[in-house]
Amino acid sequence: MIKICYTSFMQSRADWSHWAESLRRFKLDGLASWVLEAGGPLTILGAQALYISQPFLGGKSWSSLAHMLEEDEEAQAFARYLKGEES
Repeated sequence: MIKICYTSFMQSRADWSHWAESLRRFKLDGLASWVLEAGGPLTILGAQALYISQPFLGGKSWSSLAHMLEEDEEAQAFARYLKGEES
């Protein structure tokens, strides 16, 4: 029997297609990938703002987004995903 540990890292990546679809719908995917690649400290501030506002926004997706923004490697990987360089 194989056991799988479903971590927040995996949850974050599970939401990527939904986030990318929403960004593409509003034509913000290019801007978002640029900000993720260039915005290092700003992404951490964005994550903290999401954590603070989470009680008002509700939903697990916001927490997942904040976690992705907090981890530089995850943010860079999502930027590549938005560009179509990573699946």
